[in-house]
Amino acid sequence: MKRIVTLSLMAVTCLTMQAQEKNNVTVLAQSSGIWMSTPSTAYDKKTKKSIAVWPRTEKDDWFEPSGLVVDKVPTVKSFADVFSDWVDAVPDFEEQYTPMPWRLTEENGETVLHCYLKMPADVVNNFWLTDEEGCLLDKEHGVSYRARRTEPDCYYKRFAFKGKKGDVVDFKIFFPKLPPTTKKVAIYGVPNWSLRGREVILNRQPSGLVFHGVANYYDQTPEFHHPTQIVEAKNYDKDNFFTWSEYSDAHLIKPVEEGTMAMWLTPDATYLALSTEMNWRREYFGRGGNTILIDKSGHQYKCKGVMDYPNGPMFWVQGMSGDYFAIVLIFEPLPLNLDTITYIVPEGEPFKANFANWSGDVKANLSIKELRDNQKLFEYFPRKVVE
Repeated sequence: MKRIVTLSLMAVTCLTMQAQEKNNVTVLAQSSGIWMSTPSTAYDKKTKKSIAVWPRTEKDDWFEPSGLVVDKVPTVKSFADVFSDWVDAVPDFEEQYTPMPWRLTEENGETVLHCYLKMPADVVNNFWLTDEEGCLLDKEHGVSYRARRTEPDCYYKRFAFKGKKGDVVDFKIFFPKLPPTTKKVAIYGVPNWSLRGREVILNRQPSGLVFHGVANYYDQTPEFHHPTQIVEAKNYDKDNFFTWSEYSDAHLIKPVEEGTMAMWLTPDATYLALSTEMNWRREYFGRGGNTILIDKSGHQYKCKGVMDYPNGPMFWVQGMSGDYFAIVLIFEPLPLNLDTITYIVPEGEPFKANFANWSGDVKANLSIKELRDNQKLFEYFPRKVVE
């Protein structure tokens, strides 16, 4: 049996974007979603149409087919027309799996959930969109915004719809307009898009500022707890760890997932905080050096320094096993019109030390919006120990 799959290379996890306005439509969030097994198709010689029966949903046990056949469903040109970073052709998967992306918008005084689907056939039977279970739940304020209607009108029905195989259809579910104070919602009641309580962070504009695709405001220069240098480097030699500098009392943070980063954009510099785990009470690190950021055009932004630590040379940090702390790299300033950036660490020079390793690293197409949202994860968090 075919299965639902997620494809990390296709950014299937949530890709929330900068709030952007186009033709009076504000994009609050969007996702390239899951990939569903493509239903098998048959060919009707009489109508000369291909026909697919959609796999059953939870609703099949509760609702009989309504007999509704929708002749015209709104369409878009392609997924790439809606999602700027979309790659339409996936040779290993495009026949076997069907992408199910979605987008949440504000338009004409309502909140609209757009559910996209590439037609697997000219006719699709046994389909379900939503009913009274469709809602946007603001957990912070305890308010549920219920689905009002759908376009086309298929609310509360198992139905069939017609089109042209390969067309990208745009099913719309309409909700009341969310207040500007709503920061996050959970989306319920849209099973075919696997929206059964999916939490989504909304992208809201700071008051008094206008967005044009990406945020056009700067951050304040971040402030971090400064470590104490307890040993100064003398006659530094990468192959002699007795010559390395040493620090204690680092900027501790709450435990986070490995590889978590945060970014601050200022007119003079870009600050990139790296979550760093202590596996021992005393551990060596090397950061900065030839590390770069590179944008889609190929322009490079060099690392100008490492806040409070050496830029390039190895150094020691004292702490406790299980500590998480921040190392902050300082790069040349990024322009505000970028939405993604690639982080590149060249492989470091070999050096003599136990378990010596400075391997290279590439983190491609990092969302600058998500990196800026991570700033709160790097607030100072003093160590808490129970003995």
